[in-house]
Amino acid sequence: MQFNKINNITGWLVFIIASAVYTLTAEAGGSLWDCGEFVSSCFKLQIPHPPGAPLFVILGRIFIVLFGDDPMTAAKAVNMMSAIASAFTILFLFWTITHFARRIINIKTSDTPNSYQIWSIMGAGVVGALAYTFSDSFWYSAVEGEVYALSSFFTAIVFWAILKWENQADEPGADRWIVFIFFMMGLSIGVHLLNLLTIPAIVMVYYFRKRESFNYALIRSWFIKIVSIGGGLAFIAALVSAAAEATDNVSMDGTIGGLMILATIVGVGLLFVIEKWKPEQKAYYGGIYIFFVIGCIITGAVQVGVIQYSIKLAGSFDRWMVNGAGMPFFSGFTIFFVLVAALLWYGLKLASKKAWPYLTLTIWCVSFMFIGYSTYLTTMIRSSANPSVDMYNVDNPMSLVGYLGREQYGDFPLLYGQKFTAQPVDLKNTGMRYQKARDKYIEVGQDKKYVYNPEDKMLFPRVWDASDDQYHAYYYSAFLNIPKLKDGTYERAPNQVDNVKFFVGYQIYWMYFRYFMWNFSGKQNDIQGVYTGNVRDGNWITGIPLVDNLIYGDQSQLPDSLKNNKANNKLFALPFILGILGFVYHRKKRGDDAFTNLLMFFFTGFAIVLYLNQAGNQPRERDYAYVGSFYAFAVWIGLGVMAVISFLEKKIKPAVAATLATIVCLLAVPGLMAQQEWDDHDRSKKVLARDLARDYLESCAPNAILFTFGDNDTYPLWYAQEVEGIRPDIRVINYSLLGIDWYINEMRYKVNESAPIDVIWSAEQIEGGKRDYALYRPKPNIPEDRYYDLFDLMKNYVGSDDPINMEDRGNGEALSTFPVRKFSVPVDRAQVLANKTVNANDSVVAELRFELPKSSMMKNDMAVLNIIAANKWNRPIYFTNPQVDLGFDEFLRRDGLSHRLVPVQNSKVNTDWMMSKAMNVFAAGNANVKGVYFDEENRRHLNSIRTAYTELAIDLAAKGRKEDARKVLQKVDKLMDEENFPYGMVSRGNMHNRNTLMFLEACYMAEDKGLIEKVAASVGKDLQQQIKYYNSLTGKKAELMEDEKRIAEGYMEGMERMKSVYNPAIQIPGKLMAPRDSNK
Repeated sequence: MQFNKINNITGWLVFIIASAVYTLTAEAGGSLWDCGEFVSSCFKLQIPHPPGAPLFVILGRIFIVLFGDDPMTAAKAVNMMSAIASAFTILFLFWTITHFARRIINIKTSDTPNSYQIWSIMGAGVVGALAYTFSDSFWYSAVEGEVYALSSFFTAIVFWAILKWENQADEPGADRWIVFIFFMMGLSIGVHLLNLLTIPAIVMVYYFRKRESFNYALIRSWFIKIVSIGGGLAFIAALVSAAAEATDNVSMDGTIGGLMILATIVGVGLLFVIEKWKPEQKAYYGGIYIFFVIGCIITGAVQVGVIQYSIKLAGSFDRWMVNGAGMPFFSGFTIFFVLVAALLWYGLKLASKKAWPYLTLTIWCVSFMFIGYSTYLTTMIRSSANPSVDMYNVDNPMSLVGYLGREQYGDFPLLYGQKFTAQPVDLKNTGMRYQKARDKYIEVGQDKKYVYNPEDKMLFPRVWDASDDQYHAYYYSAFLNIPKLKDGTYERAPNQVDNVKFFVGYQIYWMYFRYFMWNFSGKQNDIQGVYTGNVRDGNWITGIPLVDNLIYGDQSQLPDSLKNNKANNKLFALPFILGILGFVYHRKKRGDDAFTNLLMFFFTGFAIVLYLNQAGNQPRERDYAYVGSFYAFAVWIGLGVMAVISFLEKKIKPAVAATLATIVCLLAVPGLMAQQEWDDHDRSKKVLARDLARDYLESCAPNAILFTFGDNDTYPLWYAQEVEGIRPDIRVINYSLLGIDWYINEMRYKVNESAPIDVIWSAEQIEGGKRDYALYRPKPNIPEDRYYDLFDLMKNYVGSDDPINMEDRGNGEALSTFPVRKFSVPVDRAQVLANKTVNANDSVVAELRFELPKSSMMKNDMAVLNIIAANKWNRPIYFTNPQVDLGFDEFLRRDGLSHRLVPVQNSKVNTDWMMSKAMNVFAAGNANVKGVYFDEENRRHLNSIRTAYTELAIDLAAKGRKEDARKVLQKVDKLMDEENFPYGMVSRGNMHNRNTLMFLEACYMAEDKGLIEKVAASVGKDLQQQIKYYNSLTGKKAELMEDEKRIAEGYMEGMERMKSVYNPAIQIPGKLMAPRDSNK
């Protein structure tokens, strides 16, 4: 049988295995994080967050239709799309490995291999492909409705396609594979940009296959000329940019210009160094270097030229045509791309006439990339219909520019920029912003950029983010031991040693290498690792006690809740070792192929680390971003089989060695990985995201407004409303998005069954950067000891453009101000009783009085206050988090999982309403079904549900309704199987056990002896084991875990006091320390 036939049959068998794995373990419904948003977008062809994913949305819609176009199967359909895409990724990985393996053995695709060759090549492909099938990070994305599985498919197919071209490069029409690759890349932009990072590897394959036909001397000459000229132009551009950024307070900074000159010298100089290093092979190695640089340049050209500047120019062209020539929207955009098409057509004619094959190929590649990229047209078309989920309101070319550029997320420095300790000394206008109006584009203010003193900047800034919204600056400070002083400044500024320390210790080791080793060595548990010194949470392990104990302390002393954590996966570093063997073997046998795969590994791994420049304290683990790198390593895992064969064949017959090595490696690597990782990747029975959303929504009264705060209390709710039609009367408003004008403007329209919302200010008053901030500036003639009507203040003072009410910040910027921090909202008692905002027995205040606890407000703060003021108690207003930090938290009452704003002070639970919901409506995502796995983020939301029941039970018991309290506690106990969700369990800051101790207090108050015994035994055992573990640590390990130890000891002491003499006033868990739900 020919090699091709064997290769195809075996590949499809591997595909079937992968399909079965992912189909069987795919999540039953929608998942957390962005999945709810993406499924909602697929179901109704809506617009997800920037930079969008139009192809994903279209394909998702097709899968939903194939699954019967049923709301109840929509999430499963999108999950299955990910599963099938992932199985195809495994198929292309298999064929990629067998391609490299075949080239090592040196047989052709048309040859008939012998048994040794079959086992060697197919064994390598099967082991490598199945190892990746069962790898932690890829499997995670393969079973949920997110973009990363489909993105991996595109990465796999383009890398396979260039190898397909390599096989046929000498045949007529072979370049169609390269055109196909760029078409696939264009399509992939409509899913995710990660695919572009394969370009350097693809260019290197092209070089190695065609190098004999290249004139090295000519290429070398042009390379030196282009780099030199380009460097000179970059130097001039950098100086022009630096001069433009200079202000009266900050002189021109020529550092970037100097870097351009240095980069030019190094770029050319490296070529001479390489040629001198290998003079006898200077054409070979010099060519590798030149084509490596070309690959990087092409990647940048696609990223900047095709993706960004083509749309920027088209958007500007549209603005010129609309505003200057009075033409309709999209006319300039259309004309621009017609001109681009004409230019490409002319280029093809010219290339054909001049017989320039490389120009012809380039133009066809660019053309098909644009064709693939055109899926973004559907984004603008669909946005024009104003769907419910319409992120960024991309209904025109100018909005598309900001959407693709992710403008709402801000920018960050890569080459040269500020230190996190720096303070801006000026604000510079960088260009006018435009927005679509009724019949033209209007100016909405200048884009602005902070200017820093040169001494407050550094090269390659890794510690750059001064903001503390997500504790980034705090993390830098703690990591580098640079304490913050009482006056808000820092003890010192970070130096370049600190910069490199953070880069290596956090960005490379913690945010990449740790993830890499999770996949190929072993994983400690699923608790998110936040600090690098934490030896307990989320580390990589080997499963070999000698190694793990040396790095992290005695692992046998860990509490049972960690040792039994389903994500505690021991791979004994076997995949890692086999991969290293494969890399060494590949390098020895086919250095060119090994270097190509190394580029793939580098650009989809370390290059992402360099580009993302991640600050500390990420909201979730980010391993999913690096699966392309793990894909490349899986190639070497497969080739490691051949390394083992080459060793064994020295001892036994080659055919026996190949068979034995394949079987042993198959069991020792993918077999072990499947056995260890199945239980923490099987989501086939989990439906928590949907149930969580339903619990939040069903907590609310009809026609409510519900403010949410993060991904996991927003996107699942969108899914529930948009797909399953759960409570479409409720308007879900995300607090973070309220900081953007287009989102506030969406409040003015009806969505589903929710009526429009009055936001007080007009669209013109909030457009662009207007009222992004308001500052507290007291006025002598306005007393501060009085409470002022919130509606009047926001409408007539903060909303006023009168210069008297604004603060001139210079450079054409004026900020709104507010003169007082004490606000009031009038209350009509008869109205709030009639519409059931309050209960008949509530003590209703005459006006809701509160004091703003801060001296400035952002646009989203003001939007919330505007909605409250304008609502005038007509619609119920709820919050998913009772800590809003606007001063009115004492007026928030728990109606279930959501908290209602009521004109009643210190009434914490709406007892009867919530009792009905808790006993008859709420669900917990099949947490009561044996064997369902819930990872840390899922457990956090299960804790939110349990805490809601706990606070209800405490409220009932305090009111003398102990029988009802027991019913509530027993209900939630049955909702969550203890094996799935133990009462005693290690967590960050011991928040899980804190919540459990509060639950235990509720059991004491309700006098439920059975639950008291059950809960106390579980949490007591865990706390004792934690303390024992912390006591087993020594040195730095013990020091870094001291806070966790102190917390555990405090909770243990408190539990013992609670046990001996129950006293609700004990200052440990319970009413006085009840944790608030964090739903971000």
